[in-house]
Amino acid sequence: MSIQQTDVLYTAVATAENGRDGRVATDDGKLDVVVNPPKEMGGSGAGTNPEQLFAAGYSACFQGALGVVARQEKADISGSTVTAKVGIGKNDDGFGIIVEIAAEIPNVDARTARDLLEKAHQVCPYSKATRGNITVTLL
Repeated sequence: MSIQQTDVLYTAVATAENGRDGRVATDDGKLDVVVNPPKEMGGSGAGTNPEQLFAAGYSACFQGALGVVARQEKADISGSTVTAKVGIGKNDDGFGIIVEIAAEIPNVDARTARDLLEKAHQVCPYSKATRGNITVTLL
């Protein structure tokens, strides 16, 4: 379900200069990075790239969703990590991305970890935003 503008609690603002070969910064100055295409795509690889930034945001958001679910399920996820791998490649109309989400949850058994992962995928705002648009695999 979509939210309305009146429901917004926070809005992040970032501006890019020169697209994939330039700079991106937030309006508050907390993020200011050089972006370059990776060497695998013919770039210098000197800076970060949009896929790394997306992976960072998705993994942090998913970890937060995992925390919400764990509290509801009374599961101990202390020491857990979430890793997002974001791949980019050519598709029928240009380029597309694909995502793999993996979690290490040391204090629960494999079945509980999988259940928590699947439930977090249902509540994570990044997962909701990408659902039906890109392939997201939970590992």
